[in-house]
Amino acid sequence: MRNIRLIFIFCFLGLMLMLQGRLGETAVQAAPVGSGSVPRVNVPYTTAVEPNIPVPDRAITWFGQVGPTTQSYADVRFIYNSEKLHVVFHIIDRYLFYDVTPTPAEMPNWDAATIYLDLDGNSGSTPDGNAYRFMGQLSSLNDSRTGFDVAYVGNGSGWTQTSLDFETFIGTQTTNGLNNTTGDDDGWNLNIRIPWSSLGLSGPPAEGTVWGLGLTLHDEDGTAHENRHWPESLNSTSPASWGQLHFGLPSYTPPGGVSGSSTLVIRDGENGAVVPDGHVGGGTLCGDAWPYWEDWGTTNYAHASQVNIQNQWNLGDWPCFSKYYITFPLDALPPGQAVVSASLSMYHFGNSLPSEAEPSLIQVFTVASDWNENSIVWNNAPRPLENVARTWVDPIPAGGSGKFVTWDLSAAVAEAYANGQPLRLALYSADNAMHSGKYFAASETFNPERRPTLEITYGSAYGFTVSVDQVVQTAVPGSSAQYELTVLPTGGFGTAVTFQANSVPSGVNVTIPPGGVTPPGSKTITISHTNPSQTVGGLYAVPITVSGDGVQRTLTLYLLVNGSQTFLPLTQR
Repeated sequence: MRNIRLIFIFCFLGLMLMLQGRLGETAVQAAPVGSGSVPRVNVPYTTAVEPNIPVPDRAITWFGQVGPTTQSYADVRFIYNSEKLHVVFHIIDRYLFYDVTPTPAEMPNWDAATIYLDLDGNSGSTPDGNAYRFMGQLSSLNDSRTGFDVAYVGNGSGWTQTSLDFETFIGTQTTNGLNNTTGDDDGWNLNIRIPWSSLGLSGPPAEGTVWGLGLTLHDEDGTAHENRHWPESLNSTSPASWGQLHFGLPSYTPPGGVSGSSTLVIRDGENGAVVPDGHVGGGTLCGDAWPYWEDWGTTNYAHASQVNIQNQWNLGDWPCFSKYYITFPLDALPPGQAVVSASLSMYHFGNSLPSEAEPSLIQVFTVASDWNENSIVWNNAPRPLENVARTWVDPIPAGGSGKFVTWDLSAAVAEAYANGQPLRLALYSADNAMHSGKYFAASETFNPERRPTLEITYGSAYGFTVSVDQVVQTAVPGSSAQYELTVLPTGGFGTAVTFQANSVPSGVNVTIPPGGVTPPGSKTITISHTNPSQTVGGLYAVPITVSGDGVQRTLTLYLLVNGSQTFLPLTQR
């Protein structure tokens, strides 16, 4: 039974160990765009004041689904100025219901929306006095908003209702009014304006400040109720489960000491690259599917040669909303490199109703998960991880020539490369005008030169790579194993590096010969098991940190005691 358990553990860890070894060999220093797998909204600043706060300039994120009854979806737009934080939920919802005389406790049981803020960031197991919760419920346009919104402040274990000053406004798109299912509605919007003074601040946070952020969409449809969250795992009383609100737009500074310069061009079909893409939502024909509520959210446009990116403030035209997804492989980028710059270029050839079209500020987002071109739809497309770039796209007049549009994705490419991941992107806008759709050539367009293209300029990063001859070794109780670590310089690195085992697990000792190594060079490290009489199996993980001249790499070595040699090839392919 002991051997069976060891074999299972070893097989389970096989993939992880292979990845660990690969990352140890190719890791480079790169400033991450944001927060890894934690969703983030980078909020722009505007000098404009009410009522002239611009709409297209706002950051946007989204969550939820469009469906026949119990499903609901929200675009959430963000911007801030010297006075307030402005947040607007645009909610696509077939049936709109509200309590005409709600208590604060009853509001989440109807159509409503909540924003959570934590001035200490997305950390902590409970909301303290720097955490806030603002909620607004749907109401009739003729109703005073008094009694339809409420604020809370954290108390160390949960929430306490408070009389903080903030504003909510609503707009609706209905067929036969609220609180009935006799006709299809389109949805509603909730505008929340939070003065800095209500958060104990004299003005806006400094650029670069990161707060905790959570969003909840409460949906009542007459016969069923649901809550949808951003992030999906949000716990309203645990800020550590929230996402992030970052003040200001992201930027990128290439790492110093980069030597050499090369350019890599990635587009579908070039040098064997496969670049899947597709749009979801209305496409170029506003869905072209009736009934919309049953079919629109699950419509797939696999192998489309042209794609559309479109949004609008007026929810009456929600079937025209369209997002675009594309994934670029980065495996052609050699190991040990530093990204100097990177840009996405797309060929823009047309737009909705050219005579009335206005410029669009199209935003680029990273997404964390893979998707399938043959099955991606609005309702299953990955949520955005972070808004990382934006570019104004002017409309093309009727009969006008197409043109390439570019976005700076240097930071996003650097982060994806450092994490050993492909560059997964989504494109969308926060437009307010009708006829905002912008049409682009897709990966499957007939002209290869017009396909979406990622161009990366890179050089050798200043630093070094670390590899090991055998990352996992077996031993009998009381014996030892030796690991040879090889260090190779990149980017002109010529400083001696040191080796250190910082976290040695109980049951083993680690011996590292004294002295540094100037790359290229190697160091032999010995891991010794300390209990000759041990009868049970054990897998010991020993992180080794190699550092020099401000550069640091970590590689984990594994000693398997009382394991089976038969299964070692699983980790060595």
